[in-house]
Amino acid sequence: MKKTLRIVGYILLFVVVAVGILLSYVKFALPDIDIPKDLHVEATHERIERGKYLAYHVTVCMDCHSARDYSLFSAPLIEGSDGKGGEVFDQRFGFPGKFIAKNITPFNLKEWSDGEIYRAITSGVKKDGTPIFPVMPYAYYGKMDREDIYSIIAFLRTLRPIENITEEPKADFPMNFILNTIPVEANHGKIPDTKNEVEYGKYLVFSAGCFECHTKPDDKGKKIEGMDFAGGWSFNIGDGKTVTSANITPDKQTGIGNYSKEAFITRFKTYADSTYQAHKVGKGEFNTIMPWMMYAGMTENDLGSIYEYLKTVKPIKNPIEKFVYKPVEILSLK
Repeated sequence: MKKTLRIVGYILLFVVVAVGILLSYVKFALPDIDIPKDLHVEATHERIERGKYLAYHVTVCMDCHSARDYSLFSAPLIEGSDGKGGEVFDQRFGFPGKFIAKNITPFNLKEWSDGEIYRAITSGVKKDGTPIFPVMPYAYYGKMDREDIYSIIAFLRTLRPIENITEEPKADFPMNFILNTIPVEANHGKIPDTKNEVEYGKYLVFSAGCFECHTKPDDKGKKIEGMDFAGGWSFNIGDGKTVTSANITPDKQTGIGNYSKEAFITRFKTYADSTYQAHKVGKGEFNTIMPWMMYAGMTENDLGSIYEYLKTVKPIKNPIEKFVYKPVEILSLK
């Protein structure tokens, strides 16, 4: 009996030591991403303009890395906050921890090399070698055309420096270990010929994060298989309001199957009209985190290509209740 207990004890000790070694490896040896490239991006006018277009209207870097006014419809950017960071993604939105968008103006990036910025955008590793939580979809950015990433870097260097130091992120267990395994090396593709609207639209769809928000994750953060673009990811936007991403598959009953190309483009371009003003949203009234005003700046050709690609994805019947309001009860002490 004593011999058996001794063997069991040895086995348990071995398991504990093995787990400890594994966790130490994951925590301290990962992420295993190459050192930053010796990169010097030439800031040509064409690159800066392309980067500005991408950052504001396609990859919408400025959406998460600026301050947004949630008292207005679609929470447009607060003037003068471009790139200052501070947007919080935490347990309210279903994230395993508290993650804060960093300041990406030259105030914070002045000590970063172009190679370090490139590695962060495309592989999810910060200057100090620690991982970035993939609320920034770097796995998709790492598949974009390399030149588009260079253009974004060139544009970021032109932003007005804003002095703002953001809070450090904190991942919940076990994400604080898993996070180190997520960063991946960039595997760039090329921008498809714009005449091939489906392939070019696919490039834009994944660069713009459409798949990311419009595909619901499971309780482990992985996208639910077979539900691509079917919507269903819910976000608590405060004051008792919950908004859920729409089904953008070509299903005719619950998706965008009845949209014409012109109607699809108009749906976005409505918010680019100079006469449109983001209206004040009252208590209990519908609001959304969808940055309509930013995507509205996309060209009609680009929006049309996105439509053409979405028409090719599998139609999925998935009715969505886009908005739910449950008044927050305030307890009064007597």
